[in-house]
Amino acid sequence: MTAASILPLSLSGLSYSAAGQSLLEDVTAEFHAARRILVLGPNGAGKSLLLRLCHGLLAPSHGTIRWNADLPRRELRRRQAMVFQRPVMLRRTALANVEYPLALAGIGRAERRHCATEALAHFGLASLAQRPARVLSGGEQQRLALARAWVMRPEIIYLDEPTSALDPAATYAVEQAVQDFHAAGTTVVMSTHDLSQARRLADEVLFLCRGRLLEHVPASAFFEAPASAEARAFLAGELVW
Repeated sequence: MTAASILPLSLSGLSYSAAGQSLLEDVTAEFHAARRILVLGPNGAGKSLLLRLCHGLLAPSHGTIRWNADLPRRELRRRQAMVFQRPVMLRRTALANVEYPLALAGIGRAERRHCATEALAHFGLASLAQRPARVLSGGEQQRLALARAWVMRPEIIYLDEPTSALDPAATYAVEQAVQDFHAAGTTVVMSTHDLSQARRLADEVLFLCRGRLLEHVPASAFFEAPASAEARAFLAGELVW
């Protein structure tokens, strides 16, 4: 029997405060399967915070995060992945970094070695399998983080500005990885400050400003006719506070 999908993910009245300051307020949205959702907004809008809340790294101050399937927390986490702007690398080889989540999932040694080796090859890292992960370049580390996520076949992956510190070649490799995840049926929720990148990748745009969700619309509608004054100013390159 096929396991029930954890998607859609429904956010209702999601808010987060810290030190008496409201950082995210009353966000309501729904993320469906096999969509590329680009999260846009000025610095401090709450983009990274939203991704961390969705992934369960932080608990909301108010509101709810509801999945389609009622599963134990561990199983929900296994079906998700997150890649950060500066990926966290274990003090192990590249291959061992990719094997690690498989080991946590109880996959046998031979199978996880096979799956990890295939994932490294998919992301062009086969020749670096035995190299310590922490000596890899920034672009190589980002691809390694994506391979580590890919090997678990997540239903949804969160990418927090994954190309902001990369050169054009490494950025292209990450964008190709986004397309690969999408082609495999994974929902991609990705924050970025690069409007050209968002135009290339997005099916939907979620626009945040001052901790509020102002638009969640098809990408074509957002770029052609943004509904809010803040989004129009943002697209025009104006400072939005």
